[in-house]
Amino acid sequence: MAEPRTRLALLTPHRVEAGDADALAAALTAACAAGDVAAVILRLAPSDERSLVNLVKRIGPAAQGTGAALVVACPGFAGDIVSVSARGGADGVHLDKARDGDLAELRERLDDGRILGAGGHEQKHAAMEAGEAGVDYVMFGGLYADGIAPEAATVLDRAAWWTEIFETPCIAVAHEAGEIDALVATGVEFLGLESALWMGDEADVAAIQAIVTAAGSAA
Repeated sequence: MAEPRTRLALLTPHRVEAGDADALAAALTAACAAGDVAAVILRLAPSDERSLVNLVKRIGPAAQGTGAALVVACPGFAGDIVSVSARGGADGVHLDKARDGDLAELRERLDDGRILGAGGHEQKHAAMEAGEAGVDYVMFGGLYADGIAPEAATVLDRAAWWTEIFETPCIAVAHEAGEIDALVATGVEFLGLESALWMGDEADVAAIQAIVTAAGSAA
């Protein structure tokens, strides 16, 4: 039986606002056309719920129209992110650095097949707790809202450990193209791409997809 292939997951910049919507949607359309994109994590700036819902509705079709899932994150938002996701037509919610009980509460509310993802797991224990809470994926790496990210070596170590032991899917996030080969070699289900890798003048999703495809063919 062939090994499952690694697919792409795109992480938007943090603090996406209404003025970013058109450019972001265009970048998503191009990236999803160039690679096998399974999911987009849309990282919004906190605002009122109505504004966030409208923003999700504007951006969502660029991803969902290609079959990619749209998962909404909004660090610092004091309102109901589940409501924003559902009313905006997104496919689920992503939460970084969850506090005790947060993931279990979200899992209970997202009980209709919608996605719950969790990141911010530098410590193995935190990742295992997320898995026990019933998340649909754990994510290692990626920029946090404060601009800080785990070391690339830590992300690689955690991804290799997780994929060897656990059945819950994993997103391992690359910040630079040089990190991609090693992350794909771990067998992760999803290779996460920070925004610099898939949007902007230097982005080349087709080249990244070629690397991923070649690695899968060699497995």
